[in-house]
Amino acid sequence: MKSVIITVSDRSSKGEREDTSGPLLIKILKEKGWFSHIAYEIVSDDKDKIETLLKKYIYNEYNLILTTGGTGLSPRDFTPDATLNVIEKEVPGLAEEMRRKSREKTPHALLSRAVAGIKEKTLIINLPGSPKGASENFEAIADAVPHALKLLEGSVKDCKDEIPGKI
Repeated sequence: MKSVIITVSDRSSKGEREDTSGPLLIKILKEKGWFSHIAYEIVSDDKDKIETLLKKYIYNEYNLILTTGGTGLSPRDFTPDATLNVIEKEVPGLAEEMRRKSREKTPHALLSRAVAGIKEKTLIINLPGSPKGASENFEAIADAVPHALKLLEGSVKDCKDEIPGKI
């Protein structure tokens, strides 16, 4: 199984700011041991570029795409818009749970426009740009991710035999 972390940031894409969220998410995925390959990209806050990058990994049969950044209300936040243009189906429960868990820590969680959805056999999840927000949001839904990926690849026959958290 393959995953990619895509950091969406004008400043990081220009080398003006070090990306810390992407590497933290890579560390979290490596610790979980779910993927044989984890790719990493940084892209500017440009809707067309984000869409192109999402499609690249979908068509190269990546199972999970985690984006970090560009989920808020600023004029350059386009990650959810690009994701919605690419996906076939939303998975609203993931985004709802991330906002719910984040709301326990900050009222600003309600301003997140993050979405989750699928295209073909790929699950795409938008996460906040801050390292703390990205890791907390991913951990809020991490238990559901392995099962979702198994469903997408068609390997789940009977949900009662499923062990939570294992791919």
